[in-house]
Amino acid sequence: MSDYSAVPDFNPQGPQLVYVAVADHVEARIRAGELQPGARLPAERDLAQEYGVAYLTVRRAAQVLRDRGLIVTVHGRGTFVSDPLPEAAPGRAGDGERPAD
Repeated sequence: MSDYSAVPDFNPQGPQLVYVAVADHVEARIRAGELQPGARLPAERDLAQEYGVAYLTVRRAAQVLRDRGLIVTVHGRGTFVSDPLPEAAPGRAGDGERPAD
């Protein structure tokens, strides 16, 4: 069972780089079940508008999510949530902890 309320508010003014904040927030949405495995993500330009950031910021966040194994992009079809999802890494969205500095 998923709990969308577990997704924290997006805070681009936090201590991390904006593209990392976007990636972490999308990961939290995936881990909370708001974005289901196999679901198609909105277009990068739509996500940029939703998050109030530049298009290239979303592109960079998408690369972080691909590196984490959370999304896959199929040329000509779109970007999808990975199915199955990898386990959450320690200190990542979904486990309630932040990495140590």
